[in-house]
Amino acid sequence: MCRHVGYLGSPRTLASLFFEGEYSLEHQSYAPRMTQGNLLNADGFGAGWYHGDRSRAVRFRRAQPIWADPSFREIAEVVETGCAVAAIRSATVGFPVDESCAQPFRAGTPGRFFSHNGKIEGFAGIEGKLRELAGDLAAVPDARAPVDSAPLFALAARLWQDGRPLGEGLAEVVGEVTALAPGRYNLLAADGTALAATTWGDSLFVRERGHTSWRVDEATGAPVKDRPRLAEVWISSEPLDDDPGWRPVPERSLVTADLESGVRITPL
Repeated sequence: MCRHVGYLGSPRTLASLFFEGEYSLEHQSYAPRMTQGNLLNADGFGAGWYHGDRSRAVRFRRAQPIWADPSFREIAEVVETGCAVAAIRSATVGFPVDESCAQPFRAGTPGRFFSHNGKIEGFAGIEGKLRELAGDLAAVPDARAPVDSAPLFALAARLWQDGRPLGEGLAEVVGEVTALAPGRYNLLAADGTALAATTWGDSLFVRERGHTSWRVDEATGAPVKDRPRLAEVWISSEPLDDDPGWRPVPERSLVTADLESGVRITPL
């Protein structure tokens, strides 16, 4: 049920998120290796990224297979960003193949992105309760999309608006929905400076790469190694290639990552 990727690090092209690697997101749209119950993710795709100094959240979505949009591929080769969320969709039975349902969803200023890989079992029976928990979000159009992911996003948007940190908001969403209904709740979010994701019923992998920085010792004037710092981090439903640096995230976990503090994985 859908696949997604989050990236944070040095600027790179959108094409690298969608099209690079033996098992790229484009490859996963027609030949996913670890998906739950579906053979194609051909019901739409989307990308959300931060432009320039990460003060503007920009988004592109379509309700068609990613392989059917050569114009996006051409654009993606020249658009660079240091933080992004990319997703491909396999529509759950009963929900439309419509651009409004393609993710990531977006909320707030400068903007947070949200993607849901999974489904809510018995959605009709709990939709009203989820929307009640989320409250009035008239200023967040994506919260009204005709898909089960929308109320989850609406609740996350409300929690972020109320001051919850990025990852804490996702964890609370999972706690609320799993108390109401079973399902698969792999969520992914970005705010321009951090990523957060949950595992609940589907696969998730993380890959990080660091670098050692140098500083000048004030007392001696000699260069000394500073503490290691992340150069980039990827969070993906499936490894994008055979790089041994990919590591699986345990089931029912919360992943948070930023370049200063690194990657942290905690149980849900």
